[in-house]
Amino acid sequence: MLVHVRIKPKTFWQALAKQSLSQSELATRLGISSSYMSQVVCGTRCPSPRLRRRILELLNPLTFDDLFIIEDRNDEPGA
Repeated sequence: MLVHVRIKPKTFWQALAKQSLSQSELATRLGISSSYMSQVVCGTRCPSPRLRRRILELLNPLTFDDLFIIEDRNDEPGA
């Protein structure tokens, strides 16, 4: 089974607003580039399990289910 984990953009932006953080500030705290963080938020890149854990630590009290969605890629043509 091939799955991808994507961030829920609306929840992500709300969490940043509640903590008065910019996307760039979060990326710095995570130790990743702003451009990589942007790709994760836009859905062009999927965050690794390690990055997901680190994001959840910083955006506490959000849970995995609050912030991420799992997509089954086996349903797509060519998958």
